[in-house]
Formats: sequence, C-alpha cells, structure tokens
Amino acid sequence: MLLSCLGVLGGLLVNIATSESTFTPARPPSIPLAVKSPYMSTWFPVGSDSGNGGYLPGQWPSFYNGHTIGWAGLIRVDGNTFTWMGSPEPSRAPNANQVTFEYTSTKSIFTIEVDAKVSMKVTFLSPVTPKDLKRQSLVFSYMNVEVESLDGAEHDVQLYTDISAEWVSGDLGSVAQWDFGTTENLSYHKLWKRDQGLFQEVGDQAEWGSWYYTTDTKQGLTYQTAAADDIRMTFKNDGKLANSKDTNFRAIQDSWPAFGYAIELGKVGSDSTSTLFSIGLCQEDAIQFLGANGLTNLPSLWRSYFADEITALSFFHKDYTEANTIATNLDNMIATDSKAAAGDNYHILTSLAVRQAFGATQLVGTEEKHYVFLKEISSNGNTQTIDVIFPATPIFFYLEPEYVKLLLDPHFENQESGHYPNKYAIHDLGAHYPNATGHEDGGDEAMPLEECGNNLIMILAYVQRSRNIDYLKAHYPLLQQWAEFLVLESVYPAEQLSTDDFAGHLANQTNLGLKGIIGIEAMSQIAKLIGEDSDAQNYTTISHDYIKQWQALSHQGNFDFPPHTILTFNDPATHGLLYNLYADRLLNTSLVPQEIYDQQSAFYPTIKQPYGVPLDTRALWTKSDWELFCAAIASTETRDMFIDDLAKWVSETTTGRPFTDLFETPTGKFPESIQFKARPVVGGMFSILALQHA
Repeated sequence: MLLSCLGVLGGLLVNIATSESTFTPARPPSIPLAVKSPYMSTWFPVGSDSGNGGYLPGQWPSFYNGHTIGWAGLIRVDGNTFTWMGSPEPSRAPNANQVTFEYTSTKSIFTIEVDAKVSMKVTFLSPVTPKDLKRQSLVFSYMNVEVESLDGAEHDVQLYTDISAEWVSGDLGSVAQWDFGTTENLSYHKLWKRDQGLFQEVGDQAEWGSWYYTTDTKQGLTYQTAAADDIRMTFKNDGKLANSKDTNFRAIQDSWPAFGYAIELGKVGSDSTSTLFSIGLCQEDAIQFLGANGLTNLPSLWRSYFADEITALSFFHKDYTEANTIATNLDNMIATDSKAAAGDNYHILTSLAVRQAFGATQLVGTEEKHYVFLKEISSNGNTQTIDVIFPATPIFFYLEPEYVKLLLDPHFENQESGHYPNKYAIHDLGAHYPNATGHEDGGDEAMPLEECGNNLIMILAYVQRSRNIDYLKAHYPLLQQWAEFLVLESVYPAEQLSTDDFAGHLANQTNLGLKGIIGIEAMSQIAKLIGEDSDAQNYTTISHDYIKQWQALSHQGNFDFPPHTILTFNDPATHGLLYNLYADRLLNTSLVPQEIYDQQSAFYPTIKQPYGVPLDTRALWTKSDWELFCAAIASTETRDMFIDDLAKWVSETTTGRPFTDLFETPTGKFPESIQFKARPVVGGMFSILALQHA
C-alpha cells in the first residue's frame, strides 16, 4: 500500500488507501504489542521497509527480528465480517478502518471503526512492575477489546481472535502440540513444541516452554483448534466455532494450526462491552548459570509464587483490573516527569523505551535468592553483557535501583567463585542467552577497561540510591581488583574495544580513558563509604592527577573552533560523543571541570546531521542511547536539539523494526551491515530522569 505522510511529531497523520489514522504521541518505527521478555517480544512493524504504516488490520505482527507471528482478529457486524488484526486472507474479510493509535509506557491502543456501525478499542497492555517481583515475574500480556455502537443503533456483533503455532518455535518445520482446558471460569488454549530443546533457540525464539491463550468462560463463548483458513472461515460463515479440538499434531507450517475464540456479543449499543484475552509463556527452568554451586538450572521466578502454570495464568488474567490501574499510574508518572524534565518530545522517547528495556530481561531463581538476567537482543545474543547493562541502567535507576543489583549479582557470583581467570571484569556471562555458562577460559570478548569502569560506576550509583553499604563490603576485594586495573590502564588506554565494538579497535581512546578515570574516583567514593579512608584518599589522588593529564591529551593539537575533545589522543582531526562524561554527573563526583561540559555542549550543534549527531568521525551513524547521555548533561538548547532530532527520527524512520539504537544520521536508516533492534540500551532514554530523581 502507498503511504502518504502528512505530519511529523505528536499526532502524526498517515493515509492508507481510503483510511487514515492519527498516531499519538508519535508514529513509532514498530509498535509493541506483547513485550515482556526476550521470548515474548511481539511487535507490529510500522516503517515502510517492513510495515504498512501502523495499521492493525491488514498486516501480521512479528517477533522482534521480523519473523511473522500469527495473531488474528475478525469481527461480524450484522452478518458482515471484517478484519481488525492481522492479515487472514483479506479478500475474504475486508479490513476495518483504523482511526487512531496511541502508545503509553505500558500500552498500545488502537481505535478501529467497523462498517461505520461500531467502534473497537483494542488495548495491548504489557505490565511493568519492577517493585512488585511477583507480577513482574510473569511472562504474560493482555489484550482487551471494547466494542460499542457508532451510530446509536444496536448491531448484532460477534468477535473472533486466534493465535497460530508460530509462537512455539522459530523453526516452522517443528511439530507443535496443543490442548484446550478450563479453570476457575477461564478457558485456555495451550500450545508447545513437541520436541522441547531446553535452553535452546531457533531464530532467537525459545524452543522450550508452553504458551497459553486465555479468555473468560462465559455465555456465548465458543472455541476451536483447526487449520487457520478453516477456523476463520467457520467464524465468517457461522459467527461461532465448533467447540472442537484438532488432534492431528503436525508441523507449524502444515496448514498452520490455529487456536481460536469466538464470542457472541449480541446486540451492541452505545454502552461498550469488553472482552479480555491474555497470552503468556511458562517455562519451568529459565537460565543455565555457572555460579557458586557450579553449573545449575535456575527456575523462572514465578514458580516461587505459584503452584503451577495454570495457577499462574489464572492469577494474571484475573488481575487485569489491578494491573491496569498500576500501569496507568506508571504511564502517568513517566509522562508527567518526562514532560516536566524536557518537554513533549522527550516523552515520545521515554514512553517508547519502557517495554523494550524491560522486555530484554527475565526474573529467575527463588524468593530467597533471585536474579535478573538480560539478553543482548539482536546484536549478538550474549547473556548479561556489562556494556549493554550499563547504558540500560538509567531506566532502572529511575524506577527501581534494586534491578541494577539483581543484574550485577550473577557477575559477582561467577567471578568470586573462581570461574574467570582474568584480573579485569568479564564482558558477559555467556556467548548466547539463556546459557550463562561463563568463560572459564577467559575467552570472552575483551573490553577490559570498559567493563571495569562500567562496574564501578554502576555499583556506586546503585549504593548511592539504595544505601546498601553491606553490598560494597561483601564485594570490596573484587572492586579493588578492578580499580587497580584501571589505575594501570586508564591514562593511555591500550588498543582495545570499547562498548562501540562494531566500530573496531582503537588505542588511546579519549572517551574510554575518561570512563576509567571516573571509575577510579568511584572506587574512592566506595572506599570512603565503608570506612577505608586510606584507600579512598589514594584513589581520589590518582583520579584527580589523571584527569589533569587527560585534559591535556584529549585536546592535543586541536585548534578547531569551538574546542572539543578528540576521539583518540594522536589524531587531532577527530571527534566523538563524549558520553562517558555522564557518569561524572550521575555519581556527583565533580571530577571533570565544568569547562569540559560547556565546550562539548557548544560543539555538538556544529556537527549535527538531520537525525542527530554522529557517534564519531569514523562514520555518520549514531547511537541514540549515547546521544541521550550527552543530552542529559548539556545546555538546555543542546539537550533539546538531541531530543528533537531523535523524536523526529522516531516518527520518520523507515526502519520498521523495534526502536534501534544505531542508525545513519543523514537518512535515519539502518547501516547496511548492522541492524540493531529491540535492544535494552534504550533504557538510556531515561538519562535525564535518572539525574533528576536520584
């Protein structure tokens, strides 16, 4: 379909054929539908390279990587059938007319008109409750459908939805199995891969666990399992289903087994009627972890709160009213704080980032000892990558600092148990999620200065907010080991990778050296907090000496106006985003002179492109997380420049994949060789709020 873009920010208007929809607060590259974990990450592509412009009727949802996920919706109004979600044979059921879309931090809300007779409000809610681990542990999401008359007359209405077996595996040749059951006035479809592969993925989708699609058992509900075309045609012809189960277990792509519900809504007038659906993934074991007890299987944390899967799904589904209230309060808080901090365009960024940042994480373990594990989504799939946790932390510092501790705990346990031979901090806990099997050979991707600095900065920031001094005491020897590495390496960083590893190795990196020096000062503050005054004085003396050396080296031979730091000490023609300066403000260490903040703030506008400021002189791409780190410590004018350009990118990019942190600043497109998407580093959008709400 042809797109006609009629606006940019805050209420973008898009035409598709004869229908048009407003998008508030912006038209995102991809719309989150059910996003709760690395394996429940279902989106609706918008951008023109893979999406239809953001119209729920007429296009299939997808997994974050673009794999189609079957999730369909039909509605019959006075005997005529229309599509309100997905693309189930459009010639058989014409698309209804979407008129508005709105996203909040936890919700995606579509308003759809059907045959000018009834209106539908379809709300996808993925709860985010970092202070309530019981609720946060559940990998479930809601879809609520409200229907009411548009013209004041009563209309005969039947509602239909289904999911297909594509949810259970990334291998369409895999055999799926399924069942149907009821519990406590609920009806549920259960589906799973026949040959389970514990801790295995195909196409980044989990090869183990069971999926549940649930609704309320009530008068007028019918269900059916059958081939997708058959079940949808049954609804179109009859307005109901056969209450039957297909027992021919088969490959996902063999006639596409589908699991449907039809609800007789009867005569629908001006009073709306609501139907709630929930979808979720239950995995008994979630992570393989090399920790204090050797290699062990860690259970999903929800198992500590619920006797079994059915009890868990029942709690979640019946919790909708309370969950919706909690979500609305969170949405309102983030909207209010974001707009007060930096305006409407800042709210475009923060509210889009929330589900994505938390959707890369999962709670595992037990009530007595639990962890948060994180997947480095799309870039390489590493488990618990320190330099991915670091840019994500602003959202956690803002909403719940304990999340940072739960992310770092596995690292301490692994290294303090003797599973890592190097003196510097480990890069990740496993080459591919969910296998946190460590690197006993020391063969992880080496970012020694990067990860030591990141750890010391994150740990101090956490303790400053939590006052958990005992945490520092428990890990002081390892913290000091990392600090000593920084003392040796920070002034003249050896040739190595920084977190921007896609750009390659460099020696004498200005920004990387700054992180190491701030890390040393962080160690001074850590020592002071636990009464190690001699260490505290030693490290602060070193850091203040190093920062003077750094100032001279970082501007070496640079006579451009306005002044700015260079990318590497030996190349005066270079520049880059000095995003590691953010840590000095986050920790309130006041190590770096104000003149550095001022000069960088004045410099960035002189090199901006249509969609932002390039990461450095090696390419014209940028990183949105690092841009917001820079924005948080810049002048108001430069801060707003970063925010406005990124908000413009959100509405105009054609990438069509979940919020990327890497894109070309002249065009807004993905770089040809790299396509980051759905990564948790968008938690960095909260860099401003993390400073204001410490």
